[in-house]
Amino acid sequence: MSREPSPHAPPTEATEREHTRDAWRFLVLMAFVAMLGDVSYEGARSISGRYVSLLGASALAVSITAGLGELAGSALRVWTGHLADRTRAYWPLTLLGYAMNLLAIPTLALCNAWQAAAALVVLERIGKAIRSPARSVLLSHAAERLGPGKTFGLDELLDQIGAVSGPLLLAGAMWLRADEPDLARYRLAFVVTLLPVIANLALALFARTRFPDPSRLAPSTSTTSPVTDVKRLRLYLVGIALLGAAFADWALMAVHVGRSGLLDEAWVPGLYAIAMGVDGAAALAFGHAYDRAGLRVLAVAAVALALGVLLVFSVMGLPALVAGVVLWAIALGGLESVAKAAITTLVPKPERGAAYGRFYGVLGVSWWVGSVVLGLTYEHSPILCGVVSAALAVLAAIVFVRVGVSPAVSTTGTGP
Repeated sequence: MSREPSPHAPPTEATEREHTRDAWRFLVLMAFVAMLGDVSYEGARSISGRYVSLLGASALAVSITAGLGELAGSALRVWTGHLADRTRAYWPLTLLGYAMNLLAIPTLALCNAWQAAAALVVLERIGKAIRSPARSVLLSHAAERLGPGKTFGLDELLDQIGAVSGPLLLAGAMWLRADEPDLARYRLAFVVTLLPVIANLALALFARTRFPDPSRLAPSTSTTSPVTDVKRLRLYLVGIALLGAAFADWALMAVHVGRSGLLDEAWVPGLYAIAMGVDGAAALAFGHAYDRAGLRVLAVAAVALALGVLLVFSVMGLPALVAGVVLWAIALGGLESVAKAAITTLVPKPERGAAYGRFYGVLGVSWWVGSVVLGLTYEHSPILCGVVSAALAVLAAIVFVRVGVSPAVSTTGTGP
């Protein structure tokens, strides 16, 4: 008679391989969820400012709306992160956040007043604030088995594929109706977002059904730090604040490209698409590097940003401008993969939701404050703007070297 294995017996090699395959399946599934989400909301964000202005909003109102959405979204993540940890409702919060896209984005096509459109723009940012900490915690379980850098790097790669595809999809829809009034073309573009929004929510629901408890994907003998090192985490968040403030927003760089006369303004979206492609590839590369070298690789990203902004805001010509944008995109890829991966190493499971909330909050607020400072500095002197940004990035690099995080996760298995 065969003997049933004890439930307390250590996992077999075959079981570990199956868990690793499941972790890869979950990661790829959630990465596609992120990609479809970006197709919808990055596509919408690429045209929403102009759409609100066509409905009658002033440039100041458009700017305030965008800033309010980002600031509210960033601050709210601190609370939603704590809420996720208290309730352990990681899936419900993730699904609620994605469901709000269904309400916020396609509905823009029905707006007749700019105030209503502005409210929906802010609502979309709130939806992202609700889901981001919880979703990051869900991914962190697979990260413990596959490697945090590798996990968040692949997630960011598909995320950026969506960020490139969304604006192109909406641009194509508007191009097909080139003979119609501008407002009608924008309304059509928002109707088109209904397809990726529905696909995004459907895939997220499928992921919830297929992997109801992603914490089972983590190794049973995970070596992740059992206790949060509060001093190290605080120092890390200081580095994140410095790096967030150092990032010149693309909107500011696009203004500089237009004013410089080095590149026809019609090519600015193409340059942005190139940057997003570089961002995705860099995220994957930085993720793999993090699993081997730790947080020092984020210091490398900060140095790349320092060099990039100096080149972008210099007067050295088109090659320097393009090289600067590429370095800026490389740094962005490092930030968007390694910075999230580090939380998995620094913080144990029960506290990760709150930690991700603080991380997103610090990054969002510092990015907004830095954008205001760099914008004001740019009006005085573009070169000075580059110097201020580079100085902040170098300070961030120093902090990340000081933190000295080394990944301490199980990385059983290297492929699906």
